Amino acid sequence: MSDTLLDGDLWAGVRDVSPLMLGIVPFSLVAGIAAVDAGLGLAEAVGMSVIVFAGASQLAALDLLGSNAPLAVVVGTAVVINVRMVMYSASIAPYFADYGRRLRAGLAYVLTDQAYALSVAEFDRNSDRSRWRYYLGAGASLWVVWQIGTVVGVVVGAGVPDAWGLTFAVPLVFLALLVPAMKDRPSIAAGVSGGAVAVVAAGLPLNLGLLVGASTGIVAGLAAEVLGE
Repeated sequence: MSDTLLDGDLWAGVRDVSPLMLGIVPFSLVAGIAAVDAGLGLAEAVGMSVIVFAGASQLAALDLLGSNAPLAVVVGTAVVINVRMVMYSASIAPYFADYGRRLRAGLAYVLTDQAYALSVAEFDRNSDRSRWRYYLGAGASLWVVWQIGTVVGVVVGAGVPDAWGLTFAVPLVFLALLVPAMKDRPSIAAGVSGGAVAVVAAGLPLNLGLLVGASTGIVAGLAAEVLGE
């Protein structure tokens, strides 16, 4: 196995994640457009994209920012939506247990649904693979495309008239993410209950409706999974 970073394992990660870019590119464009609609400039939008680097929570936070929600609500909602990353981390951590703390911290930054799923499947299938290089190839590729897409979305969104209604793309993206994910009883329970509660609670003070809905969906999904065992 090569000792250099730019070896076959890293490029294997880049190659395997490439087909998924067809979904990441439009998602990142919508994130950029949503940033413009929320009143963010290019530097602010890119800064948020770099720091947060989480599509669903980023869009939810932008929607709340555009509604002038308190910062605590914005952060709380993003954290609740991203709680799944804790489970991803616990699942993938054993594969990286032999690496140093700094390397593991860097790898944690680029953790996404796609990088996690691809890497765990590859590690189980190919024991000779350099795990951190393969994971980095997948995760870093997603990061680069996400940042570029966000910038393009900001530039395009800033020049599009409000009458075009491009901001309607945000809920459409959430629907596109939600429907394919509802494959079993827990995911259906989480999606239906969370969405219903979010709609009913839309009028709550401080724009707490989305946070309450997300929390309800998580609890309903966990309850359905426990009861189904």
